[in-house]
Amino acid sequence: MTRRIVYSAGLWLTLASTVMTIASIYMPRWISFDPANDGRKFSYGLHSRYSNIPSEPEYVAFPTKQQCEADETFCNMWRTVGFFISFDVAVELCTLVAFLVIIAGGVQRRTAGWQIVSGLLLFSAFVQCIGMAIVAYAFDHDDRFSIPGHYLDASWSLCTASWVISFFTSLGMAASALYLPPEGDYEQIPDDNLEIVQDDQLYNRVGGWNDGYSNREGWQQYQETGSIRSQDVRSMGSEAR
Repeated sequence: MTRRIVYSAGLWLTLASTVMTIASIYMPRWISFDPANDGRKFSYGLHSRYSNIPSEPEYVAFPTKQQCEADETFCNMWRTVGFFISFDVAVELCTLVAFLVIIAGGVQRRTAGWQIVSGLLLFSAFVQCIGMAIVAYAFDHDDRFSIPGHYLDASWSLCTASWVISFFTSLGMAASALYLPPEGDYEQIPDDNLEIVQDDQLYNRVGGWNDGYSNREGWQQYQETGSIRSQDVRSMGSEAR
């Protein structure tokens, strides 16, 4: 059974994964160009292009309309990556909400909730992995990146780390549900012992009535021990058992 502490750890890991995904979208550093190892000249993001060349604007939209008309295949691939990664942020936010609801709930929610969060995490990792793979394919096969000096940069690494964390968090949640003992697990009392305890309580009450609560000695014994046993009742109980 998945315990509260396991869900808490999964929540923090998912939060870290979400921050990485958002950072990979915000930073235009999926593929960068540094031909002389003296700093980035320009780099490509999912929605913009950064340039460190003084004669060019620092940030421009990418890919532009002209670039899409010249190379529609690359444009479609790049925009698909942007859609996948943005969609994945929505999935990760839903996963965070699911974690919070399950943690705030009772044992029954924690017992069955791992299937929901594990499924969401696995789906999130799958979506990000597709986006990462498309960028890697474009980096290896598109002519614009064939010039020496291009390399996969920080945003690509953040996306990779994000889906890896989501994937292993999903496996960890499933493993904890299958292999951890039930939360608050106690050893069950055998039925025969329960019957003996109930018989002892009955004999104590009968003995108390026979001895009489008005008897001072018996009353003092009752105050000290919480029960009054008569010899006859004890012998009767022994014979019955």
